[in-house]
Amino acid sequence: MKICSRYELPNLVPNSELLLALLTPLTNRPKSERRRRRNPPPPPTEARAGQAVVGRGGEERRMAKLGPGQGLGCEAAVGLLAPSRKREYKACNKLTEGKRPLYAIGFNFLDVHYYEVFATVGGNRVTTYSCLKDGNFAILQAYIDEDKDESFYTLSWACDLDGTPLLVAAGSNGIIRVINCATEKLLKFLANFNENSFLRIYALLLSDIPMIEAMLQIIVASLTFVGHGDSINEIRTQALKPSLIISASKDESVRLWNVHTGICILIFAGAGGHRNEVLSVDFHPSDIYRIASCGMDNTVKIWSMKEFWPYVEQSFTWTDLPSKFPTKYVQFPSVDNEIVLWEPKTKEQSPGEGSIDILQKYPVPECDIWFIKFSCDFHFNQLAIGNREGKVFVWEVQSSPPVLTARLTNPQCKSAIRQTAVSFDGSTILACSEDGSIWRWDEVDHPKA
Repeated sequence: MKICSRYELPNLVPNSELLLALLTPLTNRPKSERRRRRNPPPPPTEARAGQAVVGRGGEERRMAKLGPGQGLGCEAAVGLLAPSRKREYKACNKLTEGKRPLYAIGFNFLDVHYYEVFATVGGNRVTTYSCLKDGNFAILQAYIDEDKDESFYTLSWACDLDGTPLLVAAGSNGIIRVINCATEKLLKFLANFNENSFLRIYALLLSDIPMIEAMLQIIVASLTFVGHGDSINEIRTQALKPSLIISASKDESVRLWNVHTGICILIFAGAGGHRNEVLSVDFHPSDIYRIASCGMDNTVKIWSMKEFWPYVEQSFTWTDLPSKFPTKYVQFPSVDNEIVLWEPKTKEQSPGEGSIDILQKYPVPECDIWFIKFSCDFHFNQLAIGNREGKVFVWEVQSSPPVLTARLTNPQCKSAIRQTAVSFDGSTILACSEDGSIWRWDEVDHPKA
């Protein structure tokens, strides 16, 4: 594994602005956008507790002001907080799971049959739902971890080689749970793992609201990945190979896993890795070899797996114990003098270093708390993010300058929105909050004249 590029962000900026940093050389942009920043703003004197990172499904954290030589000085396009009303949404439902905060929510985009299915995590509970066409929710399944002290922070949808939907969750214990989440019934899960590598999960098969009507019917075995030395902040799935997941941890490492065999394939850590906890990680949407990670050390690192891809392929056919797989430790930066991100390339920079230009800024007022995440629809057209006052801001990603499509509010929604989930086509927006509630907004259909 190679670090193709390292972007250092030394000084944090206020969290009231959500920054979308597209790491791309200025020479690849239109001439009209090649404007020098004559008077860059001074750095803030103090960092606040809330932080903001922008990446699909990534955690919101403050990004840094560019240092000398870190960018070519393009002016950032800043969005306005006046809604354009290009799309209108109405609040149509609210469901409260309990008193514990919900930290993550996400739709399943991996299979057209499950586009309306989503999941939430909070405390030691993982729950799956279906969005009904009439605006209601249908509770499908709930899983309760045996450890009452577990607190799930993140989730991601994956699937086995036969297309069976899998739900991956992790949190404070640093253990990744992979749950077989097939609709209507719980299928027998993977059997090719050792006796110490599974965790029992209680499954509540729920037929209706409220949840107190649920009956405990079955205990199932779920694959568990142990390896991280601290809490896990993020899990993402490789859309091109949805049996591969990647995790970011407080232990300063990123790990690549195969959910089909339970193997830890690669570990990204060491001399060229992060120097503080890793907050978020994601795969490149079209380049299967690339991942990006960001951390509390104020850096974004671009990694290449191309050199180690034979080990990834080997992980699918491995029949021995997962602990005997030759996991590779990736510790050192690249020395090939090349950066590749969203296809632009540059070869003038030093090995392992890169430059950035902040192209667009998406303001998010009252967002000065830790652990708030945003989401996009499948085509990256709509971006939705909440704040600590229970408001959700919907931005049009493809426009420049950014356009605020809608501001979603409700008099009863006053708790901090921890994460949003945008449906496949952007017509439904969900939000999970600090008070354990799930909110649903549906797009308003206007009759054509």
